[in-house]
Amino acid sequence: MADGARLPDPALEVRLARLDQVLAELESAPGPALEAVSLLTEVYGEALARVLEAADAPLRERLAEDELLGHLMVLHAIHPEPAERRAARAVERLRPAVRERGGDLEWAGVDGQVARVRLSTGGGCGAGCGSGAADAVAAVEAAVLAVAPELTAVETVPAPAERRAAPAFVPLSTLTHRAAPRPQEAR
Repeated sequence: MADGARLPDPALEVRLARLDQVLAELESAPGPALEAVSLLTEVYGEALARVLEAADAPLRERLAEDELLGHLMVLHAIHPEPAERRAARAVERLRPAVRERGGDLEWAGVDGQVARVRLSTGGGCGAGCGSGAADAVAAVEAAVLAVAPELTAVETVPAPAERRAAPAFVPLSTLTHRAAPRPQEAR
């Protein structure tokens, strides 16, 4: 990276996975190395906060939309967007995958610190049946809490009942009895 070349996303994913491993090892053996990582993280967080402070609104928005930068802003609690908006966007990103499997996913808002979504799975099954629904709920929860850790949970809520027109009531007597013929009017 000294030559200014940027990491492609797959290489970045590999480095992030390795970083998780190394940090887990450091946590088990606290000392100067762990403190150095903590201090470096704080300094980088402050630097990122200053970049955001100096950026105009369109640039802040573009920076926040970048997945890696967005996660860093969340990590340092400096993300310019509210948690609800970030969570709603995460749900919208997952929606096509859920629809591909015959279901649907819809953002339903936040209640306190709980994100609420409407989830239906394929085959007319509600969010409560089958492991497919459980997997979908887990994926939604992971995606939402990754971008909005200020929220504490993700809850599925039922879809509002569809409003259907009530069938018209036709009394049986009108189907089985014919009306009496009208007397002919005088000519």
